[in-house]
Amino acid sequence: MSRLLYWEPRLYRGGLADLSTARGDLAEDMSGFAPDLVDTVRLCLHELQANACKYGRANGEVARQLDVSTDHVLTLTVSNDHGSAPGAVPRVPTERTDTEWDRAEGQRGLLLVENLATSWNHYSWPVWSGLGVLVWASFTLDPAAVPGGPRPSVSTD
Repeated sequence: MSRLLYWEPRLYRGGLADLSTARGDLAEDMSGFAPDLVDTVRLCLHELQANACKYGRANGEVARQLDVSTDHVLTLTVSNDHGSAPGAVPRVPTERTDTEWDRAEGQRGLLLVENLATSWNHYSWPVWSGLGVLVWASFTLDPAAVPGGPRPSVSTD
């Protein structure tokens, strides 16, 4: 699958203090897209980046990538650098009862991503190492919803 639009990756410190900056950068990068889509992707970014910070290496980095494929799927990718906590595999807790979900204050982020994105998944990064985790969420777009013209920090294939 080739890319229609590709934004240069952005790097953030591996702490929660950069979440606001990351959300602002994403809104800037997605200028021209429908505001509702931008808000949805920003919310997913917040959840994925917070998880990357929580489970990544202390003082590590979090990378954010964004692209639109030629089949009009926007993909948001968030990865932490090497040093993920052992067993830190992104997943929605399925063992909870309805009552436990009603009382739960944490671990709802991926459930949010699962319901807002067309699809999401993860894999070890680099693939052969299992040292870091890359999580992506995709959003199917109406072709008319993809803004045309030159965009800052964006290239086309």
